[in-house]
Amino acid sequence: MMLIDPHAHMISRTTDDYEAMAAAGIVALIEPAFWVGQPRTFVGTYVDYLSTIVGWERFRAGQFGIRHYCTIGLNSKEANNEELAEGVMEWLPRFALKEGVVAIGEIGYDEQTELEDRYFRQQLTLARELELPVMIHTPHRDKKRGTSRSMDVCDEMGMDPSWVVIDHNNEETVAETLQRGYWAGFSIYPSTKMGNRRMVEILKQYGAERIIVDSACDWGISDALGVAKTAKLALESGVPAETVHRVCYAHALEVYGKSGQMKESDWLEPAAIDQRTLFEGNSILRGGREPRIELPDERRSQSLYID
Repeated sequence: MMLIDPHAHMISRTTDDYEAMAAAGIVALIEPAFWVGQPRTFVGTYVDYLSTIVGWERFRAGQFGIRHYCTIGLNSKEANNEELAEGVMEWLPRFALKEGVVAIGEIGYDEQTELEDRYFRQQLTLARELELPVMIHTPHRDKKRGTSRSMDVCDEMGMDPSWVVIDHNNEETVAETLQRGYWAGFSIYPSTKMGNRRMVEILKQYGAERIIVDSACDWGISDALGVAKTAKLALESGVPAETVHRVCYAHALEVYGKSGQMKESDWLEPAAIDQRTLFEGNSILRGGREPRIELPDERRSQSLYID
């Protein structure tokens, strides 16, 4: 079973994670721009970060046979630094047009402040102008109100719900998200947000329609195999294979494929893996490690994570 992780902050992860994800059946992933754990104080550091997720991480994933895409945006937490936010907003249109960018995101609310609202609306406008989907981060606190408010703003801004993923849903928010016609993303975390057993129960209750499963793995306690483990548990729990395929693969391709940047042929007709390749003079190899070299017809078929 081929899988897509449509929300994975791989800049925070190691090459071991890429290897494990590929072995588990992950053929493609999307890396959203986000908060890196401490405030960025200069626009230049934000620019370097965006350059990393459109460049180095794209290269690094490819060295393990995974297609890497990303989303570009000013995250809600740092939207509260007005000077930084204004500078970042000047750069976003340039990055949003780069190869492999499939959406504007992740954007939305954190504390639901006036500044967050201002830059949320500006980025929705940018997404409409560039005809890109949107990935929305719903707040960790006061989630239900923040989720409703996010969709209210999207409606006010004339967004087509079929182009918008409302991520980090839970049992409290899923019904409204689906009722209003938006995509409902679920981030599978070991102890917070949404566990894989809870996710299986949601699939049993709501089925597959407009539901997307992701790992949202980052620099905190999280699991890069969240999608694969949820898919495995769902199958073992009697969830139909077609449902698992849709929520762990097909739906992500459907919505983010609207960008024109993400196509199934990207991994069905894979490029060679040659770990001797350099990115701006840098290699993923260390200590004389033997490089992995595989021609497209030698690429092993992906299998569902078993362990």
